[in-house]
Amino acid sequence: MTAVAPSAFHIREAVPGDAPVIRQLIQDLAEYEKAPEQAVATEQQIVDTLFGPRRRAEVVIGSEGADPVGFAVFFHNYSTWLGRPGVYLEDLFVRPAARGRGYGRRLLAHLAAIAAERGCARMEWSVLDWNSPAIGFYRALGATPMDEWTVYRLTGDALASLAAEGARTRGGA
Repeated sequence: MTAVAPSAFHIREAVPGDAPVIRQLIQDLAEYEKAPEQAVATEQQIVDTLFGPRRRAEVVIGSEGADPVGFAVFFHNYSTWLGRPGVYLEDLFVRPAARGRGYGRRLLAHLAAIAAERGCARMEWSVLDWNSPAIGFYRALGATPMDEWTVYRLTGDALASLAAEGARTRGGA
């Protein structure tokens, strides 16, 4: 692994023209997580949801010189107990060839600075149980697992069914 001068790595906010890069980083992450068939977002969906009139999330891109080597996708959540927003990290990914250079840490530090600037009370994210390198990395930063919490998800037919029920109660059907 080649050492890279710290000044060669920089982080910037993504712009609409980055949609192809973001799409490729999403695909690279999906392949790393052994689920490439699940990454179905299109470049147009990325443009619409990340840069359209109602942005759903934000992206920062980490580059080594001119080469994008990683990214972080995040959005705000809200803690009713704290009465303050938080940052939820949806995805953090550094390409394998660029790992071990501190880029993941720098991306997380960048997000922590954004969270602090915006008055957020916390940063949260999920990690796959089998991803021991990531778990070790997060623990080394001082992050603690929320073992007493289990993530639940509705997708596909289950989401559509519940949405139809909700539409009826809202007078939509």
